[in-house]
Amino acid sequence: MKKIKIVFFGTPVIALKSLEYLYNSDKVDVLAVVTQPDKPAGRGHKISMSPLKEFALEKALPVFQPKSIRKEPDIQDELKKLEPDFFVTFAFGQILSQEVLDIPKFETINLHASLLPKYRGANPIQRAIINGDKQTGICTMITELGLDCGDVCLQKVIDIPDDMTCVDLFEKISDESPKLIEDTLLGLVAGSLTPVKQSEDGVCMANKLTKDETLIDWNKSAEDIHNLVRGIYKFPCAYFLHDGKIIKVMETKVVNSPEKRGACGEFCSVSKNGIEVACGDCNLLLVRVKPEGKGEMSARDWYNGLKK
Repeated sequence: MKKIKIVFFGTPVIALKSLEYLYNSDKVDVLAVVTQPDKPAGRGHKISMSPLKEFALEKALPVFQPKSIRKEPDIQDELKKLEPDFFVTFAFGQILSQEVLDIPKFETINLHASLLPKYRGANPIQRAIINGDKQTGICTMITELGLDCGDVCLQKVIDIPDDMTCVDLFEKISDESPKLIEDTLLGLVAGSLTPVKQSEDGVCMANKLTKDETLIDWNKSAEDIHNLVRGIYKFPCAYFLHDGKIIKVMETKVVNSPEKRGACGEFCSVSKNGIEVACGDCNLLLVRVKPEGKGEMSARDWYNGLKK
């Protein structure tokens, strides 16, 4: 069987294992990588390349970095010359035009981090945890001009334990995606895989998070706040204000302490385990926090520091 020729589109580290897997596959030939332009990163705002670009350069693969591939016909022409069978996209970060979708011989395949039609859009990983879902998944789909609305090829269910953070789920999705992409490519070429049209029932959007959503509302249930903390752990972190300073919350646990209740947002008790805060229904234990201008620490150590 001839190798399947692909161009891989992606930017963040979640897509790196898929690129590596496909590059090392004896069934797939990665012709080039398309990724976002280099951007400032870190405290020093040093210009940094994406993890996928770093990998591509190590392997001497051609790299294309359009600001907007829909508006750059020169890059489109270069991709046409490669004569790919498929484009594979995974967290690329740009919307493709029909002119781009028409380039590969077969299709453009996208790896999406949810079980479509649920959580179409930008933040499916975070939204699944924030909403308290017990399961999510990944799927491959045929890319169309609409938002994540193409026919679904394959999917895999992933469980979400109560203590899983978005970082944990990112890693799990990164691990599970490579084989699903390869199986999709092989199935489409062999004709053994028939994509299935998405149902319009259950369509749910995973819109980008807003700044307002990251501020903790202590009137909500402890479980809802716990899910928010898990869902945006480090990306960008749930927070509350104390004496005018931002306190990011890194780890929490839901506790039922009926004898230690107070007004919503009130610190009810402090122990070696952390700080209990009253919420709309019960208490939430703050285990680890990151105060403004300081590193991550136990909530108890932060509280003890307030008294000095």
